[in-house]
Amino acid sequence: MGQDKLTVGLVYGGKSGEHEVSLSTAFAVMNAFDFDKYEIIPFYITKQGTWKIGGKLSSPFADASELKLEGGEGTQAALNAVFSRLYGGEEAVVDIMFPLLHGTFGEDGTIQGLLEMADIPYVGAGVLASAAGMDKGVMKKLFAEADLPQCEYCYFNHSQWERGSHDLLRGIEDKLGYPCFVKPANLGSSVGISKAKDAEQLRNAIETAFRFDNKIIVEEFVDAREVEVSVLGNDEPMASVPGEIVSSGEYYDYTAKYTDGKSEMLIPAPVDPDTADRLRELAITAFKAIEGNGITRADFFIRRSDGAIMINEVNTMPGFTPYSMYPLLWRETGVSYRELLDRMIELGLERYKRKQSLIYENEA
Repeated sequence: MGQDKLTVGLVYGGKSGEHEVSLSTAFAVMNAFDFDKYEIIPFYITKQGTWKIGGKLSSPFADASELKLEGGEGTQAALNAVFSRLYGGEEAVVDIMFPLLHGTFGEDGTIQGLLEMADIPYVGAGVLASAAGMDKGVMKKLFAEADLPQCEYCYFNHSQWERGSHDLLRGIEDKLGYPCFVKPANLGSSVGISKAKDAEQLRNAIETAFRFDNKIIVEEFVDAREVEVSVLGNDEPMASVPGEIVSSGEYYDYTAKYTDGKSEMLIPAPVDPDTADRLRELAITAFKAIEGNGITRADFFIRRSDGAIMINEVNTMPGFTPYSMYPLLWRETGVSYRELLDRMIELGLERYKRKQSLIYENEA
């Protein structure tokens, strides 16, 4: 078989609050790969943003601690080889890059832009979808344009707040009321989110959120069930069965999501067939609204009072260990974790080939 193996660059770690989560994802993915089909080159990005490259692997690491590569003397040469197209070189060392980075500098279009410049195929969403999926304000505007139902919200930046906090607070109270949720617009993973029950809490929550981002979203509180749908594909995406999260905390925050293990996932979600179909349909609409590619998880609210479905957000690099919602939903739909990896790589290569066929200059 030798020569026919695809060389996959696994990129993980990164300059984000979700560095450790990314490492556990990388370990899970590495252990699920079919090494008869793929060779893996590990790329570790430290918390400071330094790239370190390991040698080609024909079997997974035995221990997750090995993912924190040392780098060393060959790293510069290896990086130059991988990104050789930036220097006018021709040789492709990696057939496709597989970014497993959550949050800032990974899920927000920045590494996708680097790979586009370097002319390297990669797995997952492109620059635009990644950036739009990361910025909750832009995402909500795209959802509105696609007529997706969503909860009421206000969206403003730091200078608007400094110029007119009093008017903004009044506007939020009039439009959303209490309680409401305050979120940084661009952070993955529920960091910096607070629930405000009165004006003083609201002001404090906004000040807190501004420590994490320059833009803020304030959303009305919706008493709702939380349901998620996985989407897979490029131009003709498919949606998985829906799954429901029954949270341990007051809302689904970082601790509930990653550490305390008390949030329960009900797969498939206990909803009637019509609701399930509607959720799948809306998940595909949302995927197309952000110009998605590869994978996306769409998160919905089902309001308890009247059963109304509202989209909350999409996530272009959802949690991806075998115990995460995204792969579990596909498993229930009939696609195993290993098949999912194969499919994601195929979709990345397909998208790259299509882009290669476009003309980028006026050849009249």
